[in-house]
Amino acid sequence: MEELKEKLLSEIEGFRKLGHKFYNGEMSMMDFKHASGGMGVYAHKGGKEFMIRLRIPSGVITVPQLNLIYDWAVKYGLDKLHFTTRQAIQYHGISIDSVCDLMEDALKEDIYTRGAGGNFPRNVALSPLSGVDKEEPFDPTPYALAVGNYFMERITTYKLPRKLKVSFSNNERDTAHCTIQDLGFLAINENGKNLFRVYLGGGLGRNPRLALVYPELIKPEEVLYYVEGMVNLFKAEGNYENKAKARVRYMVDKLGEENFINEYRKYVNEAKDREELELNIEPITFNKEGIVIDIDDERIYSQKQEGLYSLYIHPFGGQIKVYELKVIKDIISEFEAIELRLSMTEGIYIRNLNGNEVKKLLEATKSIGGKTSFEYSVSCIGVPTCQLGIGNSQETLKEMLSYIREKVNRLDLLPRVYISGCGNSCGVHEIAEIGLTGKKKRVDDVVKEAYEVHVNGSFLAKDCRLGKVYGDILKENIPEFIYKLSMELEEKDMKFSSYIEKNEESFKKLFEDFKC
Repeated sequence: MEELKEKLLSEIEGFRKLGHKFYNGEMSMMDFKHASGGMGVYAHKGGKEFMIRLRIPSGVITVPQLNLIYDWAVKYGLDKLHFTTRQAIQYHGISIDSVCDLMEDALKEDIYTRGAGGNFPRNVALSPLSGVDKEEPFDPTPYALAVGNYFMERITTYKLPRKLKVSFSNNERDTAHCTIQDLGFLAINENGKNLFRVYLGGGLGRNPRLALVYPELIKPEEVLYYVEGMVNLFKAEGNYENKAKARVRYMVDKLGEENFINEYRKYVNEAKDREELELNIEPITFNKEGIVIDIDDERIYSQKQEGLYSLYIHPFGGQIKVYELKVIKDIISEFEAIELRLSMTEGIYIRNLNGNEVKKLLEATKSIGGKTSFEYSVSCIGVPTCQLGIGNSQETLKEMLSYIREKVNRLDLLPRVYISGCGNSCGVHEIAEIGLTGKKKRVDDVVKEAYEVHVNGSFLAKDCRLGKVYGDILKENIPEFIYKLSMELEEKDMKFSSYIEKNEESFKKLFEDFKC
């Protein structure tokens, strides 16, 4: 990787010049986006400030890396960072020179931004509790990291029609969203053997599609053949002419489901004949003495390692304040053998805490974010930051949380709400119990911000489904709609998941009062 690092470092000054050219109005937003995406950089709406995305491999962070991430935020004058829905970290609102300097700082510490945007294999997603989850058949972490390394070693050579997303989930809860990925690997155990179930051709955004299930289970050590097979199939059959039809899921439409699977199998077999890609991976092991405690808190997860715990921290909307990050980094610096993993829900798990450590960290972080699914609601960055954004998703989330937390006692009955500022689904709204996607709506000759409402989606492997679209609600009415819904839930003493299955007509009636 040292040769790759030197190559990437050599790109930075040329990109800096390009960024200044764009800043000075000498090239279009779209032309700059085509060049900047592959560097993990995007211009904010307006073109005077920028975002850079750190490619955190499968969301796995060490304590020294967290210290660096904090130090860079201070160095570049930021008051917050954004945890994304693909286990990356974004720095927003900085200059093009700061972007390039930060890119260089990160590269020198083996943290990459290359391929974090644009037409490249993106960060390989991974269930954040992999390796500590009591319900997992086996830990897919080393396989996810191996695929990430495989992509990075070739990152400057890829010429794909569009981005490619790969995920690894550690059990049927599918917290890495295999069921809606271009390529997903779900850990299972069958007849005493560790295997992966493979998912193909899924994706969210415009024209979403659930993934197909590959007919055969595969050996974990052969996973790179299945990755290379998808890359080569994508190159051969992907649409290079029409960006709107260039994702893997459109190849399923083009070829038909059976032919798509057969073509994929052909490319996998060709990779097996041509390449030497079999993995020889030793299971990850660590030794730390646990301390068992008796404590009941929504944020604490008891690990399969006795006496060890993981603590979930969810800054509202994935926007963690720099001073909050300092609280976390300072206290965990006192602990041994700690690991951090970003989630697909814009939060972070602090793992391998013994009982005394988890109690101390729980107390120190009690004011950071919330502790119910509803308070764990997800939002993309949205307007006014995102070039493509239609809705101010972060503001929508803030208004909803503020209103409901003040008025409602039973927050535990409400679901996590997923909010996307546009149809690109960075907030994965189509697979949410309640999902919102931003749009504009003309009401009484006035154009207003509104959200299309998706209900009862699921990414559980055994029950994956896209949510049903009920219609649109004006942004200004969303807090009251959620409030009225919470009153129904409280009256019936039911969580939303049970309520929507048994009381859909009641929900429709409630929704009609707010529909625009």
